Amino acid sequence: MEQKISHIDELILSSLSGHSDPDETGELKEWLDASPENREHFRAVREIWLASGVLDHASRFDKNRAAERFLARTGNDTNIHRKKGLPLVVRYLSYAAAVAALLLIVSHISYRQGGEEVKSHFADIVIEAPMGAKTKMHLPDGTLVWLNANSRITYSQGFGVSDRNVGLDGEGYFEVTGNAALPFFVKTEGLQVKVLGTRFNFSNYPDNEEAIVSLIEGKVQVKNLMNVGEEKNMAPDEKAFLNKKTGQMRILSHRTRPSSEWTNGYLCFDNELLPDIVKTLERSYNVKISIADKSLETARFYSDFSRQEQSIEDILRLLKSTNKLTYIIEGKNIILRERK
Repeated sequence: MEQKISHIDELILSSLSGHSDPDETGELKEWLDASPENREHFRAVREIWLASGVLDHASRFDKNRAAERFLARTGNDTNIHRKKGLPLVVRYLSYAAAVAALLLIVSHISYRQGGEEVKSHFADIVIEAPMGAKTKMHLPDGTLVWLNANSRITYSQGFGVSDRNVGLDGEGYFEVTGNAALPFFVKTEGLQVKVLGTRFNFSNYPDNEEAIVSLIEGKVQVKNLMNVGEEKNMAPDEKAFLNKKTGQMRILSHRTRPSSEWTNGYLCFDNELLPDIVKTLERSYNVKISIADKSLETARFYSDFSRQEQSIEDILRLLKSTNKLTYIIEGKNIILRERK
């Protein structure tokens, strides 16, 4: 005989899979806030969900394989039945088979939570891209993120319920899934971006002199955290530049599409400072570059390069052709000097 799942358990599983609408999320939160027993029930169901072993840091999930692993894990783990307050696993086996579409998870940990009490027991999730490489992933809400070399993002395990907040160190390209009820925030040192649904590139390595937001599609609001109260709206083909020494932020019209071409293996510099270009080259080619003359620290360049087709020496020769600088190569160390 087929067993029916309760309404509240349906809400829990729907939210764990990342498919709750705002009304369902609100109803679940009210239920969670009602009693400690309700929160314990939620934790028990989530434990089964996470124990299903369908986590994947790199790509979207295959719903059939996720369902199979979820069913196999919960069906074979007899210890789970003995935990206090845990619902019968058979209810979730029948339910999971009936609603396999809910198992189309879009991130490595996709669950919802009820209040700060639950959230406080879990550490943030950190994803990094190493030097010389880039990483592609999907966040629990379906947002596509590319991380450039030597970059990382941080977000809570409750991402997608009470907030969609991401911390960024380095450079990331975002294609944000729209959700009017939960705006998407990306925060770095000195600068924050608020967005409902759009495509943009955000570069703010700790050692770069400028933080740069390049809006490709949609609308965003940039907030200068160095100058409290300064907020500006951006339109497509605009770039926001934050000078991290002075705290000055300016928005200029720019061709922004090339700013995300690094996801395809290209290095595109659009009026960027040489010190920031140098750091990009260091991360991309795993070399050490020093600027010998201070006059070069304010120099800006326009250049497009292909990492697959051009070596670091090819790029240095092209920079030299501008007649602004020359260079010396000593193993993996490169010295840039002003051209006299």
